[in-house]
Amino acid sequence: MYKKSPWTAVGVLAFAVAVGTLQMTAVVPMLPVLQRQLQVPLTSASWTLTAALLSGAVAIPLLSRLGDLYGRRPVSLAALGLLVAGALLSAAATALPLVVAGRVLQGMAAPLLPLAMGIARQLVPRDRLPTAIGVLSAMMGVGSGAGMILAGLVGGSYRALFWILAVLGAAGLVLVAVLVPEPARPAPGGRPDLAGAALVTGWLVCLLLAISKGPAWGWASTPTLGLLAACAVLFTAWVLTARRAASPLIEIPMLLHRGTVGATVASLLIGFALFGTITTLSAVAQGTLGATVLQVGLYLLPTALLMLAVSLLAGCLMRRFPASSLVGTGSSLVAVATLWLSVSHHGPADLYGAATLLGVGIGLAYAALGTMAVEHVEPAKTAAAGGVNALVRVIGSSLAGAVTAAVLSGAGAGWSFAACAVAALVSAVSGYAHRALARVPRPAAPGRVVLRAEPRPRPADRVADHHRPVR
Repeated sequence: MYKKSPWTAVGVLAFAVAVGTLQMTAVVPMLPVLQRQLQVPLTSASWTLTAALLSGAVAIPLLSRLGDLYGRRPVSLAALGLLVAGALLSAAATALPLVVAGRVLQGMAAPLLPLAMGIARQLVPRDRLPTAIGVLSAMMGVGSGAGMILAGLVGGSYRALFWILAVLGAAGLVLVAVLVPEPARPAPGGRPDLAGAALVTGWLVCLLLAISKGPAWGWASTPTLGLLAACAVLFTAWVLTARRAASPLIEIPMLLHRGTVGATVASLLIGFALFGTITTLSAVAQGTLGATVLQVGLYLLPTALLMLAVSLLAGCLMRRFPASSLVGTGSSLVAVATLWLSVSHHGPADLYGAATLLGVGIGLAYAALGTMAVEHVEPAKTAAAGGVNALVRVIGSSLAGAVTAAVLSGAGAGWSFAACAVAALVSAVSGYAHRALARVPRPAAPGRVVLRAEPRPRPADRVADHHRPVR
C-alpha cells in the first residue's frame, strides 16, 4: 500500500515536523506571562525558550546519527515521546527549574525534520523527492506560525499551552506509529558520538549563559569572562575531537563545503532573525502598547498566516526558481521588515505592516532552506546535510533568545530589531551567493585533466539528481 501511496506517510511526517516546530515559537509570546506567574526576571524566563532550542541543537545531530544506526522511524517515535513527556512536566510545574527541565525534553523533537527527510528519501520515488522535501521543509513555517496563533488562543495560561502541546505530540506519535512504514533498516555498525554531544552542549551553554547574564553581571566580570573562556576551550576541544572521530556528531567539512556553506550561513542567520524579531515584537506589544497575550497573537497573525500560505506555495516556486534565490529574496523581505521596526515600532500599524512582510519572507526562506541545503549533496549525505542545516538554524534561534533578552534590557527594542536586520541582510547575501559558489569548479589535482564542466541541472531535478556530491 505504501509503495503505491507514500504521500500518506509524508503527510503524517509533515504533521509531526509541524508539532516539533510549533513547540518552539508557542513559548515566545508567553515569556512575559511566565515572568509574572513564576516571579522571575525576563532574562531567566527567556531560558524556557533558550533551553528547548539548546537541547534541540544537540539533539539534531545526535538523534539523526542514532536514526542512521538504528532506524529513523523508531528514533522519530522516541523524539515525539520526549516532547509529550516534557510538555506534561512543564504543564504540571509551578517553578521555573521544572518548566525549563520540561522544555529541555520538548526540544528533543527538533530532529524530526532531518529524520523525516531521511524517511521520505526511502519511501518517495526519486522524481517526486523534491516535492516531498519541499512539503516537509514548509512545515517549519507552518509550525512556527501555528505556535504563535496557539499562544494567543490560550491567553494567559502557560499550563493550558503545555497541555495542548502534549495532546498534539501524542497525536503525532500515534499517527507515525500507525501510518508510517518502517523503511529498510540501515546496516549495523558505528556508534553515536557522545563525547561530541557533551562538548557541544558545554560550549553552547557557556556561550548562551554569558550572553544572557552579561548585562546583569557585567561584561568584564569574572563570571562572564570565565564562561566565555570555558566556551572557547570547549569549542576548540570539540573541533579537535570531531576531526579525529570516525563518526563525528557534526561533520565539520559539511559545514564549510562550498556546496553547503551558503545554506549553513543563511540558516543560522534567518533562524536568529525570526526568533529575535518575534521575541522583541512580543515584548514591545506587551510592554509599550499594553497588549495581552491574545493581542500579541493577533499582531503576529499576519506572520503566521502568510508563513503558512507562502510555505505551501514554495514547492511550485522551487520548480521555476533556484532554492537559493528564494532564500535570498525571503531574507531580503525579513530585512525590510526588521529595518522598519528598528525605526518605528510605536503603533499597531507598524507591527501589522512589518508582521506581514516578515511572514512572506520567512515563509519563502524556510520552505527553500531544506532544498538549498541538500541540492549539491550526494544521496548518502542527504540526512547529514539536512541535519547540519537544521542544527545551525536552531543554534541561531538559541542565540536570538539570549541576545534579545540582553539587548532589550540594555539598549532597547530598536537596537534589537536592528541586530535582526543585520542578520537578515547577511542571510540574503549568503543565499544569492550560494548558487554561484556551489558551481565553482574544483581545481584540478596535479596530473588530472578536467575534460568538461558538469551540465547545469534543471530546477526540478536539483534535489533528485544530487549532481554535485560532497567529498
